Amino acid sequence: MGLTLPGEQPPASGAEHPDHGSLDPADNRTRSSVITARAAHTFEPVGRSVAAARAFVRDTLQGWGFGDVVDDAVVLTSELVTNAVVHAGTAAEVVCLRSGDGVRIEVSDRYPEREIPLQSSGVSMGSPDREGGRGLQLCAALATRWGVEYSPAHKHVWFRLDLPERQVGTRTAGPSVSTELLPLADERVRVAVIQIDSEGAVSAWNDDAQELFGYPAKQIIGKPLTDYAAWPHTPGTSTGIVEALRLSRWEGSYGIRAADGRVVPVYASHLRVRDPQGEPSTVCLLVRDDERAVLATPQRGAAPESGHRADGQSTDPFETFIGSPAPDDLDGLLQRTVERSRDMLDGDAAFLLLATDDETELEVRATTGLPSARQRFARVPVDTGSGRYGTARMPAVHEDLTAVPGAVPLLNGTGMRSVVTVPLKVEGRLTGSLGVAAEGAGRYSNEEALRLQFAADRIALAVESARLGELERLRRGSLSFLVEASDLLAGTLDRDQTLALMAQMTVPTLATWCAVYTIADTASEPYLSYVLHEDEERIDGLKALLGRIDPPEPVPTPGARIWPAPARAAHEAALEASVRSLDDEPHHLGSGLGSTLTTAGSVGGETVVLPLVARNRVIGMLVLGKPSEDHFRQENLELAEDLSRRAALALDNSRLYSERMAISQSLQRSLLPPDMPEVPGVEVEVIYRAAGEGNEVGGDFYDLFTIPDGAYGFAIGDVCGTGPEAAAVTGLARHALRLLAREGYSGPAVLERLNNAILDEGERSRFLTLLYGELRPQEDGSALLKVVCAGHPLPLRLRQDGSVEAAAEPQPLLGVMDDLELYEQTVRLEPGDVLLCVTDGITERREGSRMLGDDGLAEVLKGCTGLTAGAVAARVMRAVERFAADSPSDDMAILTMRVPEPHRN
Repeated sequence: MGLTLPGEQPPASGAEHPDHGSLDPADNRTRSSVITARAAHTFEPVGRSVAAARAFVRDTLQGWGFGDVVDDAVVLTSELVTNAVVHAGTAAEVVCLRSGDGVRIEVSDRYPEREIPLQSSGVSMGSPDREGGRGLQLCAALATRWGVEYSPAHKHVWFRLDLPERQVGTRTAGPSVSTELLPLADERVRVAVIQIDSEGAVSAWNDDAQELFGYPAKQIIGKPLTDYAAWPHTPGTSTGIVEALRLSRWEGSYGIRAADGRVVPVYASHLRVRDPQGEPSTVCLLVRDDERAVLATPQRGAAPESGHRADGQSTDPFETFIGSPAPDDLDGLLQRTVERSRDMLDGDAAFLLLATDDETELEVRATTGLPSARQRFARVPVDTGSGRYGTARMPAVHEDLTAVPGAVPLLNGTGMRSVVTVPLKVEGRLTGSLGVAAEGAGRYSNEEALRLQFAADRIALAVESARLGELERLRRGSLSFLVEASDLLAGTLDRDQTLALMAQMTVPTLATWCAVYTIADTASEPYLSYVLHEDEERIDGLKALLGRIDPPEPVPTPGARIWPAPARAAHEAALEASVRSLDDEPHHLGSGLGSTLTTAGSVGGETVVLPLVARNRVIGMLVLGKPSEDHFRQENLELAEDLSRRAALALDNSRLYSERMAISQSLQRSLLPPDMPEVPGVEVEVIYRAAGEGNEVGGDFYDLFTIPDGAYGFAIGDVCGTGPEAAAVTGLARHALRLLAREGYSGPAVLERLNNAILDEGERSRFLTLLYGELRPQEDGSALLKVVCAGHPLPLRLRQDGSVEAAAEPQPLLGVMDDLELYEQTVRLEPGDVLLCVTDGITERREGSRMLGDDGLAEVLKGCTGLTAGAVAARVMRAVERFAADSPSDDMAILTMRVPEPHRN
């Protein structure tokens, strides 16, 4: 038993049972609802069946005179048949039922695994943005009534379209005229009724035909009408009687050769219909040409030519073809165009391509009846050969593509045989190409080319306007993208972070996956440095695939170039994995083959390489890729080229910065003292912080080294300023101190000679404050120090009782005056005493108007009684850092020495 969903009919209309022969008895309408005609056809589950179903419904309704509802019926049928033959994958049966006041169309499919929806659940209409599943939504929007019937293996969807109300018996009417103005006719107007079968032979011949042309029915039935028709030749077209008989409607003049040998001029009206078995035939009504008023369709005035309707309002030829309202976006407009073009010429497929700015290539932008996902944004040349049919700038008709392989590259491998293409031009400039194709040969002639060109001329300006609007939006977005990308790239000098930013800015905005190759120098091979895919689970497989193939050749030529190697390698890997899997156990087929096929799909589309050129050298390549059968938009490639130039400069800057930073750090480390010696009986601790990012050495320095006679020299100093210049004087001072002290000079003599060395530097010299001393451990556990304080902050001595005092007197700094007279002072550190030596970065630490100063440092030191030398240094540094919220702006150095107390049992 089937399941009918009652919620699928509008409540106000009642529920119409899907029985072909009965309608809802509750529907009390005055017009007749009796079924007067039925047409049915079954369509196979192939893509071309959708177009065939549309043609079947269109021809059937036009033959019944239901032109008012043809468009809505064709749209609904197209959606429902698509659901059946494309999404469900089953054959679809289409039934048309005619009644006096409307038409009912039923579409059935058989899906053996369909799940029947519950009676209480609502029907999911789906999302209007989805590619499929919109049939029921359209039924609800367009149909007068509709319904669905389910069974485990059957789905039956029907909809009804009522004819619009019109005056009974009137379809068109002309003005009342006087008798004198009526057309002349013989004593009796004869209308020949001739029916032509699908082979072009006469199958019916009425008495009026015998009277007009002199042939009895038995003599002419079964013979081709072309043997008797005198068809006029129309320059510029190849339309003949055969083509006219294949059109759904045709009206015009030609001649019939009568039995007496003369040609009788006739005016004819042809209507193409199907019989109950689905076989096509053509009914021809003919009258004498001077009696054409009997059959001629009343003229609609000058509306098509003048652009005005009968009611005086303007008509737009563009809206006549596209429909109103027209889509407001370019993709929607192009898609509507190809669909209308396909329906207009009753084709199986249609396509529209837009020309690049230089008019050398065409880019696929909309298709119907073709694998659009594979073809979208593919590019083909404008000129594929010599002659009229070898260029997209002229209309072209190919009766059989198998005779001219490659004539239309877009249709290669699609099964299409006949095609008509016309150019889209604006002010004489090629802007695109519009084409309609069919699976059968010989379907199109020059007449179809003229009709398609007429439509193309009316939509060309609107398409170009929409395209320019889209380009403007893309360019604005591209400018914003490049500005943001430049800011991000300029914000880092780290090489690895620059590589990551390059990839993250392209995926997924410009490409599905990205790889960055770098070249260290001209003698090095490209190295795969970074790989990114929009699906993180595919990165490893993509990296492994790229690692198995040779990198792209580093060519400095600007612009994107196609790199087929990844797609070819992916295809070969997938083929090899599939072949190997045939010999494996079934349970071994899963992950390996699946991963290989997934990776192949990821890189199976178009892959392009853009050179990374900086300072006239190729430093790498940026590789962008699309998934299977996908292509890049030209605008995206241009944007990627702009990005690659900025990224190359940022990458080269990060390289230079890294190299110079490595050199700087190596030089700075050479200025630091080597491992300090251990002083017996004395604890020594140093903390050093250089101001500035990346600096290891600044203007402050320290040192501790051995000198003769079992003594140790120590120093802590501060060169005026910070940075490389101050570091240079630091190196001079540290090395000079060691050399002079080890030569046996006393403290004052060492500093006086250092002062002369600094002054000898001339303009590069900088003044220097320095605390220098000699340390000698004593046998009684104390330590004897001789110190010279040349303009440096005084050393502080912490006694065991917590008192703090200066351990030296101030003397002139170095690098300012000649002939310095310095002297040394002796200090004895008893067990438990601490000597604290700092640079002015410690004492001049500021927070607003407050400064730590000598007094503040002394207060901190008072709280360090009983601490080790390391603990004292750490506490002083912590106090200095906490004194102000801002980061220190000056170099800081702390040197602490402590004589430990003797151990007591």
